[in-house]
Amino acid sequence: MVIYNLISFFGIFVFIFIAWLFSFNRKKINWRAILWGLFLQFLFAFFVFQFSLGPALFKFINEAVIKMLSFARDGMYFVFGRLAVPPNTIGPSGEESLGFILVFQSLPAVIFFSTLMAILYQMGIMQKVVKAFAYVFTKLMNMSGAEALCTSSNIVVGIESVFTIRPYINDMTVSELCTILTAGMATVASTVMAVYVSFLYQKFPTIAGHLISASILSAPATIIISKLIYPEEGIPKTLGKVVEVGYERASNIIEAIIKSANEGVKLIVGIVALLLSFLGLLSMVNWFITILGRELGKFLNIPLDLSLEKILSFIYYPFSFLMGIPLEDIGKVSILLGERTILTELVSYQHLAKFINEGIITNQRSIVIVSYALCGFAHIASLAIFVGGISAIAPNRLKDLTKVGFRALIGATLACLMTAAVAGIFATAASTIMKF
Repeated sequence: MVIYNLISFFGIFVFIFIAWLFSFNRKKINWRAILWGLFLQFLFAFFVFQFSLGPALFKFINEAVIKMLSFARDGMYFVFGRLAVPPNTIGPSGEESLGFILVFQSLPAVIFFSTLMAILYQMGIMQKVVKAFAYVFTKLMNMSGAEALCTSSNIVVGIESVFTIRPYINDMTVSELCTILTAGMATVASTVMAVYVSFLYQKFPTIAGHLISASILSAPATIIISKLIYPEEGIPKTLGKVVEVGYERASNIIEAIIKSANEGVKLIVGIVALLLSFLGLLSMVNWFITILGRELGKFLNIPLDLSLEKILSFIYYPFSFLMGIPLEDIGKVSILLGERTILTELVSYQHLAKFINEGIITNQRSIVIVSYALCGFAHIASLAIFVGGISAIAPNRLKDLTKVGFRALIGATLACLMTAAVAGIFATAASTIMKF
């Protein structure tokens, strides 16, 4: 086990080196942000995995999220009846499950969690949490208050985080834009996090706590990688300043609930549309690749079964090793990482659940580390969503956003891998949150 912890430690610096290789201007790198970001990651990971109070808080948060999910299921059972009963469980009236049906058993939880977050924002609770993180990042890492605030907001929300800094986007430097793009793709929204929990919590009961931990760890990782890839060359207008959270509150809680529920429905429709289109397109691409592989195999006189996922899994193989994944699981984890790049993390988490249920991955270390690595919107579809979403708010920044878009996607992927490696350092047999 110790050797894998050491590999994870080594892997962090390899990921940093790769980001440095992609750097737009190595002479301008803000090493203070890099060093403080590493310190904050190590400090938080040590607290969660090793410090005496950390596992207790982790357990409390995990159980709270699972309880929230059970509340969401009550509404799902009422609306969808037997269709909402997950596999291997019995419904509230003794109904047997019809098998796994994504749109009825997991996605509706998005509406409940969207509403819950809206209530917390309406009460002013989430603004205080976000501002606390933003204050730490701004003061310690010598960055602008606007990008720090957006990065902090991404711990709990997705594309909506850009609305918290809407007044500042037009005047942002290109480096700041790279940071907010990277932050958006290196984290996941709390609303869709509920879907991943619904996939995994029966066989991986501490998944909720690990996903929240991953989301927090990814915030400083985002800053580290983005400031390596696109260092600050100008002087941001909000440099060193703590800016206020921009949030348009509803007139009352009832209005907030109604609006957030409708937004949750739109999000579900968007997810379904994305899955239908991308899975269909992938099937088409794989059909061509399979034919090409078969013909190449005939030419080389060897059996050759190729697919886009397999090609990407070969690319991710060394990265899986550097995260500290045990050797027997590197190939399987690489497949999941490859799938996330083209099919979104939703498909990868679903397949992770399948791997666990079927005994394909049984090592708890592998399960924990890959759950951290997948916890981000670091995929091609997300790049289009974030560039399109931000440019809709600030159309005159479209050229700059497209300029740094691909770098930000690479940065987000490296940030997720780095977060997983940090978790891998502290994921030891002695840690209570590793036992499930």
